[in-house]
Amino acid sequence: MTTLKTGQSPQKTILPDNWQDEARSLLSLGIPMALTQLAAFAVYTVDVLMIGRISPEDLAAASLGTVIYFALWMVGAGPVMAVSPLVSQALGADQNDTRDVRRSVRMAIWVIFLMFPFVLGALALTEPLALALGQDPGVSAKAADYVLALTVGWPFALATMALRNFLAALGKTKVPLALVVITTLINAGLNYILIFGHFGFPRMELVGAGIASSLSYTTGFFIFVGYILIDKRAKTFDLFQHFWRSDWPRLREVVALGWPISMTTIFEGMLFNSAVILMGLIGVMEVAAYQISINVVALAFMLPWGISMAGAVRVGLAEGAANRAAVKRSATVTLVAATLSVVALAVVIGLFPMGVAAFYLDPDDPANAVVIQLVLLFLPIAGAFMVFDAAQVAANQVLRGLKDVRWPMYLSGVSYWLIGFPVAAILGSSSYGAVGIWYGLTAGLFAAMVLLGGRLWWVAWHKPT
Repeated sequence: MTTLKTGQSPQKTILPDNWQDEARSLLSLGIPMALTQLAAFAVYTVDVLMIGRISPEDLAAASLGTVIYFALWMVGAGPVMAVSPLVSQALGADQNDTRDVRRSVRMAIWVIFLMFPFVLGALALTEPLALALGQDPGVSAKAADYVLALTVGWPFALATMALRNFLAALGKTKVPLALVVITTLINAGLNYILIFGHFGFPRMELVGAGIASSLSYTTGFFIFVGYILIDKRAKTFDLFQHFWRSDWPRLREVVALGWPISMTTIFEGMLFNSAVILMGLIGVMEVAAYQISINVVALAFMLPWGISMAGAVRVGLAEGAANRAAVKRSATVTLVAATLSVVALAVVIGLFPMGVAAFYLDPDDPANAVVIQLVLLFLPIAGAFMVFDAAQVAANQVLRGLKDVRWPMYLSGVSYWLIGFPVAAILGSSSYGAVGIWYGLTAGLFAAMVLLGGRLWWVAWHKPT
């Protein structure tokens, strides 16, 4: 494909007209995207694995700090995720419209860096906020140091996601997967050096993990910039030419589409993060066990999330091409593929929790006994709700591909905060204890699956065009 020339007729994207070809197209895009999400999340997983070797208290501090860090990360995620529907619908309508694509990606990155000073100020309040939420003072102080070290990498991590979404809309997912793997390996190496003090560096423990993540996020961003500058197709969009030139109309469009996505992400993410606070009110060991269990679930979630992100691209291309039959076909294939992707993992996690727990903590160490016993209670429940989680994220991502973001925001708020959180808080303070918090999470995800699935059924199949 070439760049759009003056007077050139728009060339709509040609989409499959049968189920087999659509499934093949989705999976060829979605499997590398899922693996990319998995590799990207592994930066955090490597932190958890290595921090767990320091002490359960440090693991609890990392969990608490991550709650606050990712709350701000989710605020910035909206503009980043807005790139996918904006770019895919533009390319669906005209494969050669490089200008429209360039405007969207560029302004999404602008929004992220314009937000950074406010994010920095908010993250500086980590310790007083944690103390106000009733958390352990020692854990709160360690969490603040960890978050401060992580903060520098915040804009680069999100800007990299924007570039990955741009590349996914172009159908380029394999090289980005390799680049994210390289970034993860960089993080692992830096963790080894900075956490434990190897090769002459001081032993920095939790702070070292934060610095390692920030350095890997920043390095990853510039690796992606370099790739886009040399890739034959990607470089035709000239993303970084006149990068400092403002485009206020498109920036407003990115914000208008992005803020409901941010709120939806916050509603969901903060439900899981609030569970850390609820666990902290019970005890430090409960927080550490929750951190391990939710990390396992989050790793598995990368598969349906990656497939769903590919589904958003596929549906966006179909919507941009005004091909309603292709929209329905892409939506259905995405829902089925995303849900099936976690079934086997859910069974393994539910049936063999001890094997999973041993990856994170030494089962022969008596100091870990309480945490491991809690993990064995948590994981079977987590395995059960993974299926609900996969179905709801698929419906949500497909709706984003259609630029339908307001109603999903409202429905997510109802699911997670009028259903999920009250159930978690009530059961968590009852005789169910920490297990009751997991039941609340499950209730919220089930509600989201039903409500968002209903919204997708209306928008894709029955809403007048």
